[in-house]
Amino acid sequence: MPKRIIYYVPILLIIVLSVFFYFSLSNDTSKISSPIIGKPLPEFSLPSLLTGKSNVRSEDLNEEGTFILNVWASWCVPCRAEHDILMVLNNLHDVKLYGLNYKDKPSEAVNFINKLGNPFKNIGVDQSGRTAIDLGVYGVPETFIIRDGKVIYKHIGPIHMSELDEIIVPILKDSR
Repeated sequence: MPKRIIYYVPILLIIVLSVFFYFSLSNDTSKISSPIIGKPLPEFSLPSLLTGKSNVRSEDLNEEGTFILNVWASWCVPCRAEHDILMVLNNLHDVKLYGLNYKDKPSEAVNFINKLGNPFKNIGVDQSGRTAIDLGVYGVPETFIIRDGKVIYKHIGPIHMSELDEIIVPILKDSR
């Protein structure tokens, strides 16, 4: 009798794994929750990438109103694709858009901005990546919407035009 059970163990294991994988397919992994949502922006002060501008500080984004903080890098291909959307966003809405340049060479980041345009009010240089870690950044690009000093939305990956229309713009309209 025990020998017969051994023959059924692989079949039982396959059934259990199949059920597990079936239910895993229905999980939406693009919607990763962030512990920073609903909390104040972590404190930071970063030198500005832009000549003649003061440091980018968390206090700049903690004022009353709505702000967008976009984490990007010149070496990031999706950041280049997203840049046109940021230019549109900057022109369409009365929102202050800040950048956080992540682990990038400042000269290459300046070339990126000079070539594609600057949608940002100011850009902080996060050479070490410490500020991005404090923000819970998984990778670039990532975008945070901050209202009255609290993070209300985090977008992972590049913003596409459909996401701008369906997600970002409604959040910005609600924040007025």
